[in-house]
Amino acid sequence: MLALECARYNEIAMIRSLFGGSGEPEEKKLSLFERMKQAVTRTRENLNERLEEAVGLRKQIDRSTLEELEATLLSADLGSTTTNEVLAALREKVDRKLIGDGAELKRVLQEELKAILLRAEEAKPKVVAEAPEVILVVGVNGVGKTTTIGKLAHLLRAQGKTVLLAAADTFRAAAIEQLEIWGERTGVEVIKTKPGGDPSAVLYDALQAAKNRHTDYVIVDTAGRLHNKAHLMAELEKMYRTAQRIIPGAPHETLLIMDATTGQNGLQQARVFTEAAGVTGIVLTKLDGTAKGGVVVAISRELNLPVRYVGVGEKQIDLIPFHADDFVASLFA
Repeated sequence: MLALECARYNEIAMIRSLFGGSGEPEEKKLSLFERMKQAVTRTRENLNERLEEAVGLRKQIDRSTLEELEATLLSADLGSTTTNEVLAALREKVDRKLIGDGAELKRVLQEELKAILLRAEEAKPKVVAEAPEVILVVGVNGVGKTTTIGKLAHLLRAQGKTVLLAAADTFRAAAIEQLEIWGERTGVEVIKTKPGGDPSAVLYDALQAAKNRHTDYVIVDTAGRLHNKAHLMAELEKMYRTAQRIIPGAPHETLLIMDATTGQNGLQQARVFTEAAGVTGIVLTKLDGTAKGGVVVAISRELNLPVRYVGVGEKQIDLIPFHADDFVASLFA
């Protein structure tokens, strides 16, 4: 019990620390592209170094060049499925003499990566005719789910939107406390119940409050347990029914939070949530903490889901909308 209490204390202390310090003032923030470029620094350096080794001294690009490129793409965590798809497209162009040198190879590689991401981005969020827009947030414990909700609330508030948070992860007292801290810091009310309460009841209260107040967004935290898929599905289905009874068409977006540092290892868990929760988009946290940012492309390709946001740091402003053009350009900048 003491160990659990210590862990909870450490989690809360970490959340509080995100708001302190002498970090760069928000008014001096960089452009979205510059922030993305900063976040993928380790991935870019690793990718460009290996690309240079593979093609730098070659006067002609042929199939043997692509064999070396395969290891480069795998090292960036594109995964075997995505890597094979990209290489097949490159081989076809090499065989037709459409790629003459290393610079051309890099340009075509960028086009192929962007095409994969843009295919997934074709899945647009629902058009919300009348507020509130309901965003359900799912993901296993430990990926930064509650922290991401706080950052998303801050981002929406900065856009002039009104936000309400629903603490429907009632099975972890620390999750409720963390969300309350984010609510205090971002000026957003949190609807909650006692630990162990009914998540759907929390959602019901939050949606009723949002309707009465004409709130723009309701962001809903959910339990991150994955040990029993049937139970997870039953719980989420109950929440869906509750949401739709109060607001037809809700939830309008179901975001799956994934940790970029887990790479390919997180894909199987993501598939379970995708099947159980009707996921419509991905938020990838800790992108700045990995040299294998190519997992962004692998996730889009293998889950056929768009990445909506990426976490690029620890401060509350460090959640940015994801754009395929910016991401791919930042890998080769």
